[in-house]
Amino acid sequence: MKYLAIVGTNSDVSTNRMLLQFMQKHFSSEAEIELYEIKDLPVFMEPEDSQVPEKVEELSNKILNADGVIIATPEYDHAIPAVLKSALEWISYTSQALTDKPVLIVGASHGTLGSSRAQAHLRQILDSPELAARIMPSSEFLLGKSQGAFDGGGNLIYPDKVSELDEIFREFVLFTDITTKLLAEKVQNKSAKKFTWQE
Repeated sequence: MKYLAIVGTNSDVSTNRMLLQFMQKHFSSEAEIELYEIKDLPVFMEPEDSQVPEKVEELSNKILNADGVIIATPEYDHAIPAVLKSALEWISYTSQALTDKPVLIVGASHGTLGSSRAQAHLRQILDSPELAARIMPSSEFLLGKSQGAFDGGGNLIYPDKVSELDEIFREFVLFTDITTKLLAEKVQNKSAKKFTWQE
């Protein structure tokens, strides 16, 4: 499997980035995981020339070429960060590259809840008609107290969380495979929607 792992923050120091880096290394024998930083994307707005920014096209192409997407989100005021919402708006209003794409949500926070409210918020957004991602059901990976969760080598040091992550990731690989086969047999009854800024 080839996955795109989106770092859902613009912070230079982030335990969500560390979590994805750990997953990239820990699951290297099971999948190819590419990390993607959204902090360099422009803030979502209608361009004066109606042209999609190059960085947005890059993200869209990476999503389209991946078998699935992993999104790590922190929690800001019970919600996802503005930078992540902005990135998703770009996808929603342009390529709609997340449509039918298998998605796994993970998250880390300094508190005990491990970004649970932000993950619920992100699920709601990804389920919207213009994104329509295939979110893996009944799965949450919540890493609380994340400031002390990694050693100097970037390894996750909570054994129970490593076991939980192992189980969720293997389920996601299976979910990706099943979803891909299901969509291959899906009858396409409607033509693709053509995007314009005036809609």
